[in-house]
Amino acid sequence: MKHFLSTFAITILMWSIASMTHAQNWSESIDFSATFETEGANNIRHGGEQKLEATYQPEISTSLTDDVSATALLRFRWDSYDTLEPNQPSQGNRSDASQRWFVNNNAEAEIREFYFDAYVGDSYLIAGKQQIVWGQADGLKVLDVANPQSFREFILDDFDNSRIPLWALNIEIPVSDESALQLIWIPDNTYHDIPETGSAYAFASSRLIRQVPINFTATVNEAQKPSNALQNSDVGARFSTFTNGWDVTFNYLYHYHDFPVLYRSVSGANITVTPKYKRTHLFGSGLSNAFGDYIFRSEIGYSTDSYHINQSLNSADGIEKTGDFSYILGLDYTGFKDMLISAQFFQSIMTSDPADVSRDQVENTVTFLANHRSVNETWVAEIQLLHSLNDEDGLIRPKITHEYISNLNMWIGMDIFYGNSNGIYGQFNEVDRAYIGLEWGL
Repeated sequence: MKHFLSTFAITILMWSIASMTHAQNWSESIDFSATFETEGANNIRHGGEQKLEATYQPEISTSLTDDVSATALLRFRWDSYDTLEPNQPSQGNRSDASQRWFVNNNAEAEIREFYFDAYVGDSYLIAGKQQIVWGQADGLKVLDVANPQSFREFILDDFDNSRIPLWALNIEIPVSDESALQLIWIPDNTYHDIPETGSAYAFASSRLIRQVPINFTATVNEAQKPSNALQNSDVGARFSTFTNGWDVTFNYLYHYHDFPVLYRSVSGANITVTPKYKRTHLFGSGLSNAFGDYIFRSEIGYSTDSYHINQSLNSADGIEKTGDFSYILGLDYTGFKDMLISAQFFQSIMTSDPADVSRDQVENTVTFLANHRSVNETWVAEIQLLHSLNDEDGLIRPKITHEYISNLNMWIGMDIFYGNSNGIYGQFNEVDRAYIGLEWGL
């Protein structure tokens, strides 16, 4: 009921703002837009429908004063097959203020964004539910961790759609003509949406979930989530500058890991798993520059506390804590006519090498992206590859998009997993899919 009231209240608020604006002859300051998207996907390995989804997203923004604006964005989603999140997820990972409202197993509504933005002197402030985007890597994340992510379709959905907006205060303060300081405060204890057992993309890799040995039973407790939003807020800062052709950022975030740490205890032949959310400090930097037809991109991050599953029954709590150093090096090439080629190298290094951890101390992943635009850029053909050098598994994503008219896009594509069934990508090698969809801007 509270989810319905939240959605109903924001709808009434959007209508009230629009009505007030019209009543005061400010109608020229109202901006209403909406998108309707539908997409269907089928399992191409074993057959069967994976989803038939329709999404409607209305957005309204208005200028309340010369310096203050308001924006609200809702998402109404209906999926006829109910295989991605069957029978309505528990939402124990979300704060009350960020929960979705489920009409039934097939339909839901959510406040995607609701914020006020204003200029206060030379500073720019955004207060409300929003996305805070720090990284620029393709398909992988090092610095872009301020917002949690929905894994209902693993990493197949666009980050803009899968990123979970949070209630936050976001201030950007100019330091000079080329530099700015961003400060963020996030009193919203919402974490990753992790698919539950029975979902199409439920995790199976030993890196991500507890494995239950033969002749053992398992009990999984509810996750221990921070309860006081103010005391357990995330806070961060980013300094950005442009110097000698380089875009440079220095980032800091004191936050909770969005994946719960799966602590384990053993009593006889029973294993008890108690998920807990744990804090860490993230220090990082981003760097990019263009050299003719080449664009160089990089992100570096160090997390002081990284938690990894130890599957051995000899481990006291089944968890090993280390520091984690990660970076991405990317190179884009635009020298071919109407074509972009992009490659990335990602490496994650644990600062110690504990025994029986379900990942290597050094992990390497490469990505490749190529797209070609034709017929006045109304047709785009692209292919993306993500490949783990450690597990020799990966994901191949061919896709063709056509802009039929200026506000109507259509696409068709495939998501093909391969490799080690215990790998991050190979765990889904039985759910390869083909899909087709369209988006209509209203």
